[in-house]
Amino acid sequence: MRRPRQTERFHVSRRRLLLSVARSSVTVVLSVVVYYLLPLDKGLDLGTAIALAVSLVLFVGALAWQILMVKRSDHPRLRAIETMATAGPTFLIIFSAAYVVLSQNRSDSFSEIFGRTDALYFTVTVFATVGFGDIVPVTETARVLTMMQMLADVILVGLVARVLLGAVRIAEDARAAGSGEPPGAVGQE
Repeated sequence: MRRPRQTERFHVSRRRLLLSVARSSVTVVLSVVVYYLLPLDKGLDLGTAIALAVSLVLFVGALAWQILMVKRSDHPRLRAIETMATAGPTFLIIFSAAYVVLSQNRSDSFSEIFGRTDALYFTVTVFATVGFGDIVPVTETARVLTMMQMLADVILVGLVARVLLGAVRIAEDARAAGSGEPPGAVGQE
């Protein structure tokens, strides 16, 4: 005997959700593991600045690819949530690595010398706009890097969220056009 259609949809949706959570979790855990294993004891020079810039460009490229995948997805809302769940931590780890390198090479850059966990803590407090004041950038270079993160945080939260929501809308409207349902009705099961 066949299950009712609604029960099948529930199980399929549940599997998709669990798969999405698993992919996001694995990506974040691997990013953190790589962060703790990376050799961040290199000197502070033009190469370091280029490495940060390349990391950010690669991050933006990966994010753009994810946005395209949201537009093409059969489940764009879930894909958009997965994108934000992986993009945020990856972004924070890039800046954490930059703070570690700066702190290790110029010990007067912050009110204390950073280990990896300290740098991650500082990055998250800047991102969350908490600003406990227990760790502060002291040198001009540290302040400029922190300002760059603040500006990038605003872009990440505001612009990327807006673009992702737009991609979800495009995907849902395309699905609605193909199914004969009114725009916005797709995915509201």
